[in-house]
Amino acid sequence: MPDPVLDDISHRRYNPLTGSWLLVSPHRTKRPWQGQQEAPSKSKLPEYDPKCFLCPGNSRAQGDSNPKYKNTFAFQNDYSAVKEDQQDYNPEVNKDDVASILLKAQPATGRCYVLTFSAKHDVTLADMTSQEIVPVIETWTRIYASHMAASHPLKEEAARVLESIPRNPDAEVGLPKQQPRYMQVFENKGAAMGCSNPHPHCQIWTTSSLPEEPGKELAEMSKYQKEHGRHLLGDYAKLEIEKGERVVFQNAGFVVVCPWWAVWPFEVLIIAKRHVRALVDLTDDERSQFAEAIQDVTRRYDNLFETNFPYSSGIHQAPLDCTPEEAETSWFHMHFYPPLLRSATVRKFLVGFELLAEPQRDITPEQAAARLRDCGGELYRKSLE
Repeated sequence: MPDPVLDDISHRRYNPLTGSWLLVSPHRTKRPWQGQQEAPSKSKLPEYDPKCFLCPGNSRAQGDSNPKYKNTFAFQNDYSAVKEDQQDYNPEVNKDDVASILLKAQPATGRCYVLTFSAKHDVTLADMTSQEIVPVIETWTRIYASHMAASHPLKEEAARVLESIPRNPDAEVGLPKQQPRYMQVFENKGAAMGCSNPHPHCQIWTTSSLPEEPGKELAEMSKYQKEHGRHLLGDYAKLEIEKGERVVFQNAGFVVVCPWWAVWPFEVLIIAKRHVRALVDLTDDERSQFAEAIQDVTRRYDNLFETNFPYSSGIHQAPLDCTPEEAETSWFHMHFYPPLLRSATVRKFLVGFELLAEPQRDITPEQAAARLRDCGGELYRKSLE
């Protein structure tokens, strides 16, 4: 157990995944709140919305028609953040030129996809069963496998997966023109997280470079492995299971924890128990177990404040184009970053000290985990139907 005094005093905690620190101020939960409050959503969505750009059979913003899909549907984003075709940019680098030193830029290319979780407009991952989430994971896996470099150390695993997972013509996105370096799967749930369409969906961005966050994690995991001869997240998962106070849920393949270094009030991390490097490493049973973990997290979130709980979530895994060392260093995990703090109407904002100095949180991860553990059972809104 952590020292009890940490529940009462301000202190800093270290994040070994990024090499950063954060400030924890548990005594601040006692302060009165007179700031902004967000109204909980009271609207009930229809199962099908004829005006929705993502519902089956509807037209999207730029005129393309969606197929009448049954579960997952994937397509190249009509408003991609990165593109494959653009003007070249190759500036000359002059070490004696101050502008060349300080005003650096490099081209960024890639593809962005949208993937629906369900044909139903009125559900979320929390409403879906783990069996209904498995096709989502299978689609993530097929897209990851099809975008891997020919020289990827996990190419054999990818070939096996492509043969074993059933094809879904509605979720095939084709091959990129250039080999991407990384694939980021992420979901923004809820208007509070900037989601522009309530239909259950996520995004998949492939980029020509390794982004900052997974890049920092990969560097720290590589450093840890060289220093200790073991995997950072492998050691961390075992440690959390042994201690128990930050564990929210676990099954045979995955453990869900409020990490020691969590910034967001009810932030959780889903960690593979064995050394899974990427989606293509997962067995059939592990895909089901991963789906169960995702369903459990999202259900507990909704039950916590009896609301459609907003969050951003995303998978970190081996890059699409990587060395054997990078593949070996990678450890499959999924982050959930939710903004709600005290209720369905009070959000956590990263402002002031958090923006100018370092992140800060009020309730401890141990307190957050205990509250999430108490939120199991049936999804609250099923009893309201």
